[in-house]
Amino acid sequence: MAEPHDTPPPSAKSISSLHSLGSLGPLTDLAIQRLLVSDQVAASKFGTGKPVDDPAREQQELDGVRQRAVALGIAPAATVQFFQDQINASKVVQTGLLQQWTEHPDQAPTTRPDLGQIRQQLDELTTEILHELASTQAIRHQAPSCDVQLWVASLSGLILNHLDALHRHALAVALGSVCSPA
Repeated sequence: MAEPHDTPPPSAKSISSLHSLGSLGPLTDLAIQRLLVSDQVAASKFGTGKPVDDPAREQQELDGVRQRAVALGIAPAATVQFFQDQINASKVVQTGLLQQWTEHPDQAPTTRPDLGQIRQQLDELTTEILHELASTQAIRHQAPSCDVQLWVASLSGLILNHLDALHRHALAVALGSVCSPA
């Protein structure tokens, strides 16, 4: 069960101008941006009956990142796993927010964002994340250095962006497979 917000989450446009620390900071910042876009996805679905799960869309995304990973010279399986983590983290946020807004309608969004525009944001983030995965490939395969770098990046990212309990949990899910063996 998702925890209610401690404080209102920042919108995707209000992400901190400061950046997460360490060599994995930029990747962490992109994961945080993606989580904050999940708030908009939830708002677009609230009250419509649209499910959080969209297996066909998810598979399409995963197939696309697999192909792009090959083209970028990064491990396809690890890349797909990282994006599966992003999808799972988005579901954590969406489920938590939809539950919160159902239980507390006064906290629910008053406008419904366009899912088409949101998907454009997600596509742009996917491209940026893929390039960041390529540029951090060496550090992500070095244990325990990767674990330390990830801890520094995630802790600084959640502090700088004032992430509430729901988004902190989702960030842990999103970053679950960053450090992987070669």
